[in-house]
Amino acid sequence: MDLQIKDKTALVTGGTGGIGLAAAQALAAEGARVFITGRDSARLAEAVEAIGPQAQGILGDAATAAGAGAIIAALPKVDILVNNLGIYESRAFTEITDEGWMAMLETNVLSGVRLSRHYLPAMLGEGWGRIIFVSSESALATPEDMIHYATSKTAQLSVSRGLAQLTRGTGVTVNSVLPGPTRSAGIEAFLRSRSPHPEAPIAEVEAEFFASDRPSSILRRMIDADEVANLIAYLASPRSSATNGAALRVEGGLVNTIA
Repeated sequence: MDLQIKDKTALVTGGTGGIGLAAAQALAAEGARVFITGRDSARLAEAVEAIGPQAQGILGDAATAAGAGAIIAALPKVDILVNNLGIYESRAFTEITDEGWMAMLETNVLSGVRLSRHYLPAMLGEGWGRIIFVSSESALATPEDMIHYATSKTAQLSVSRGLAQLTRGTGVTVNSVLPGPTRSAGIEAFLRSRSPHPEAPIAEVEAEFFASDRPSSILRRMIDADEVANLIAYLASPRSSATNGAALRVEGGLVNTIA
């Protein structure tokens, strides 16, 4: 299927790995001009090379006002914005400091707020655009050891829905995707940090995680980043024009509700 985004300009934050890199690759494969952000110049260069000749990197961290300003200065206008930048950790609620809370909110929420605040008005003026927030199933099913993370992901849904309501009668859409646990460079260390048998083979650690920590999962495995990227690419296209203000789940059936 042609997603009709050839020559569209797309910005993917946190695009040096995981879902961000996979999303950038999916958009580039459809002919979009893709810009990715990253905080490490070497990783940024490697990711740009992995995406291909239609990609460019922007060194900047949207989790800070200065970093967001640098990204905007480098790329003043986009057709597609994928707010993917995010961090996560497992930590007992009583051990989460104010600084920990603020770091989670600055990175996961304010990064997308800053960029959307700049890019949305131009999209509305043009009558077309796509903003996509990469949230999480934790926005709907809060893990007790990731309360600050889940709070930030729920906040993303509120921002996304509120922005969508500003697009009435235009060709602009704002949506969120909710991945479940997804394979990435850091996920093995994360799974081992939670396991009572951290030295076991990773396949056993993963199976144990779903049996004990995510028993409601229907998929019963980690999601591949490409599986999330496929949904992001669709939402970025004109073919998704009737989907707006939605929170679309790609979490393997982990959230045990039908709404």
